[in-house]
Amino acid sequence: MVHSAWQEPEPVLLDLAGAPVPQYGSGSLADLLPTLAAGLGVPGMSATIGELVPADRVCVFLIDGLGWEQIKAHPDEAPYLTSLLGSSRGGTGRPLTAGFPATTATSLASVGTGLPPARHGLPGYAARNPETGDLMNQLRWRPWTPPHVWQPYPTVFQLAHEAGVATAQVSSPDFAQTPLTKIALSGGTFHGRMTGEERMDLAAQLLGSADRSLVYTYYSELDGAGHRQGVASDAWRGQLMYVDRLVQRLAEQLPPRSALYVTADHGMVDVPFDEESRYDFDEDWELSAGVALLGGEGRARHVYAVPGAEADVLTVWREVLGDRFWVAGRAEALDLGWFGRPGECDERVLGRIGDVIAAARDDVAIIASRTEVNESALTGMHGSMTPAEQLVPLLEVRS
Repeated sequence: MVHSAWQEPEPVLLDLAGAPVPQYGSGSLADLLPTLAAGLGVPGMSATIGELVPADRVCVFLIDGLGWEQIKAHPDEAPYLTSLLGSSRGGTGRPLTAGFPATTATSLASVGTGLPPARHGLPGYAARNPETGDLMNQLRWRPWTPPHVWQPYPTVFQLAHEAGVATAQVSSPDFAQTPLTKIALSGGTFHGRMTGEERMDLAAQLLGSADRSLVYTYYSELDGAGHRQGVASDAWRGQLMYVDRLVQRLAEQLPPRSALYVTADHGMVDVPFDEESRYDFDEDWELSAGVALLGGEGRARHVYAVPGAEADVLTVWREVLGDRFWVAGRAEALDLGWFGRPGECDERVLGRIGDVIAAARDDVAIIASRTEVNESALTGMHGSMTPAEQLVPLLEVRS
């Protein structure tokens, strides 16, 4: 086609088949604990990450926001983590995929239950509750929803504890009684410790307290620094240096016959503060037309249409965003394996997934300046399927 001098070429829509879908069933976060638990002899668990060698004592250290790409980009700030890159995923030097969306509530549920989002039912930062029509924030658990109704499956920690494995979680005391902990990380004993050093020391002690043990520990402040100031900031790099020391501290205390796995729930990208990079849903009549609820987060949106407007909303969102976002209808996203392998979505989860899903490819976001004031002000964001967000490490240290 020949364009005249005053015409701009029409944008080329992203091919949905080209989206880098998570490796559910072979190399995603949902496959990690079942593989480790199978190595510990827990009934019903399958070792779907075939590269991992069983150990009698297993510790998982999940660092919120520590993406694979971010470790590779900061060897000076993270020398110890960098030295372990070749150990990732059983010595293959390859990362895991977080799952979609690459966000904390979804990923922690995938880790703890060993199930993909299409089954555990936490498909994003905020999702519609089909029973009430309300938008449910699944990280902060607002409005209140009975946790075990929302996510009814047992956790891998519970199954390991029932099988006689000494099971424990070591995290901030703030997380001891949260609904997300109850439905994703409960089982065995919870130990609240304030500082990172205290968590590392106690995790090592608990790991050596039994012949078969499974210990989970967590650190969140790296993610917070990235959200507030970005992954290019001095604050984020300072947190990465601290995390690097924590991992080494824990690794140096491993009791015999142990394996430490360092992983994350997602990576992160910085989104520029300009109109070309931040589409404001609250100010854009095209994007908001026919939309009853806007869920998800800036880089991974669930769009819930007014009944009867689903096809029109999908058409408009593709026209406006389709050259920078993968924009799919619910059925398309499920068939493509965004939320789990095709055909494995639980019936109760269907209505929680948007009529339209928009996943960012470029360093862009869909903000909502009036209704999501705090989220719209973030520098660092995540949620989509780009390598910077989706790829997470599985670094290994054995004793």
